[in-house]
Amino acid sequence: MPYNTYMKKINLQQFTPDKIRNFSIIAHIDHGKSTLADRLLEITGTLSTRTGLNVQFLDKLQVEKERGITVKAQTASMFYDYKGETYLLNLIDTPGHVDFSYEVSRSLYACQGALLLVDAAQGVQAQTMANFYLAFEQDLKIIPLLNKIDLPNANVPKIANELYSLFDFMPEEIIACSAKAGIGMNEILEAIVTRMPAPQSDRDLPLKALLFDSWYDEYRGVICLVAIKDGMLKKGDHIYLHQSNCKHEILELGLMYPEQLPMDALYAGQVGYIITGMKTIKEARVGDTVSISKTSVTPFPGFKPAKSMVFAGIFPVESTEFELLAEAIEKLTLNDASVNVEKKTSTALGLGFRCGFLGLLHMDVFKQRLEQEYDLSIIATSPSVMYYIDLNHDQGRISIENPADFPDPSRIQQILEPMLSSTIIVPKQYLGNVLALCQEKRGIQKDMSFLDEDRAVLSYMLPLNEVATDFYDTLKSISSGYASFDYEPAGYEVSDLIKMDILLNGDPIDALSVMVHRSKAEKIGRELVEKLSKVIPRQMFEVIIQAAIGAKILARERISALRKNVTAKCYGGDVSRKRKLLEKQKEGKKRMKQVGTVSVPAEAFLTILKK
Repeated sequence: MPYNTYMKKINLQQFTPDKIRNFSIIAHIDHGKSTLADRLLEITGTLSTRTGLNVQFLDKLQVEKERGITVKAQTASMFYDYKGETYLLNLIDTPGHVDFSYEVSRSLYACQGALLLVDAAQGVQAQTMANFYLAFEQDLKIIPLLNKIDLPNANVPKIANELYSLFDFMPEEIIACSAKAGIGMNEILEAIVTRMPAPQSDRDLPLKALLFDSWYDEYRGVICLVAIKDGMLKKGDHIYLHQSNCKHEILELGLMYPEQLPMDALYAGQVGYIITGMKTIKEARVGDTVSISKTSVTPFPGFKPAKSMVFAGIFPVESTEFELLAEAIEKLTLNDASVNVEKKTSTALGLGFRCGFLGLLHMDVFKQRLEQEYDLSIIATSPSVMYYIDLNHDQGRISIENPADFPDPSRIQQILEPMLSSTIIVPKQYLGNVLALCQEKRGIQKDMSFLDEDRAVLSYMLPLNEVATDFYDTLKSISSGYASFDYEPAGYEVSDLIKMDILLNGDPIDALSVMVHRSKAEKIGRELVEKLSKVIPRQMFEVIIQAAIGAKILARERISALRKNVTAKCYGGDVSRKRKLLEKQKEGKKRMKQVGTVSVPAEAFLTILKK
């Protein structure tokens, strides 16, 4: 908790826009953003400096502590004295992983500057470049920092040269620092005050604020983070939210210092939290404009909705928990607006939700948060992607995400699959492995260049379907963890995709069918049939499992019948008696195979769904 209690006596009215700096920290994953945030909060007296107290203080979620990554952007305010003047600094610590870039872009809307953090040992990585361009497009003042200069393998001149050749940063602009050791922190704070612009805000204009984040608190309801563009906001004010078209009274407001610290009012240029009497979660839409009345201001354009890249089904293990799951997902999507959700029914798993995510880690973290924060037992199906199908005779275009919805092949003119434009930065010695992996995943090389004598930058077009399964894990393992990967959507391209059916005793089972590329159909067919033969239990009759495309059988496995010993009671006597009983059993099994249905357990569906 903050330890300098004089804060309560400070009146925010004295901080005019020219005494305010709003900035965020952006970097590749693991380059030290959260550690830098801790040090800045300690040096400005926002946190106590007792050792070991503030390890990744702003990573508050359990999933963040366990994985050691930032998932949610977090805000904290601090006060810094420079040349006899006190400045109010609002810091937003952002995630580094590509799956959370929506979280980064949203946070940058509330800032005028950004600290671009680069590891002095690893240098510029794929996500460093992506985050730089996000900040550059929003016209933010970017201050480059070289972190971890105290590492034995840090190479400051070489990485400074990289920053110059890639982003045109002059050596004198770069600040060398070590967040862990506390080196260079005062230079960073000075640079924030002297080099970053103050917010362009006016206290005398009517209230206009941007709601850029919100979350649900068990005891206080919906809490919103707002960046005040113009005017002021005080306790008891009645505010109007433009997108949700509703009015509320301010019950409490204040600064995140770094926990919620109530204040009497917030003024133009400041960033803080507000608590109103919001009854439902849908009223706090991220990107909404807050004002006093409907007509007093022109609303902000709002944020572009995030485009889901990967889809997965989320189902409760116990069907009775469906309502609890629905409520938990609603609360979590308030905190993470980039997840798209709709209800879905599955033959195998019952009622659940189809959710759209920005990537595999995003999906994994969402699932983990549901389990940890809401104590739910859930089943998440394997990720799938959205395909478009152009139908014959100008019947239009349809979109499918589930192979069961695949139309009759005679109606199909062409199938389009989503593509990614990806950047891979890899050390030279692993280049061959990475090229082979991209080739195997049907990638098309667009460009290859060298950052320096040791590292190559590859530019590839990759099908999302191939990336959505195990691409990232494989890339990390074949490059000993050194390769970095970043991607962005690159539209749709025509592809030779087909629906592969799984037949049980000649009958296609819709819920088991999958979409595959023709060149990989046989390999995937063999794998699935082999897996299913291990999870489908033996029946009283023989079961034949086949993978087929149309009438062509690609793979086959046989599960032999359970056999009762019908000759057990025949003690001695003529052999023809035993033969007669065995023939009778054989005929019975034949008849059973024709009329009997194969009972397929839920594990068999999960084998396909979690392939």
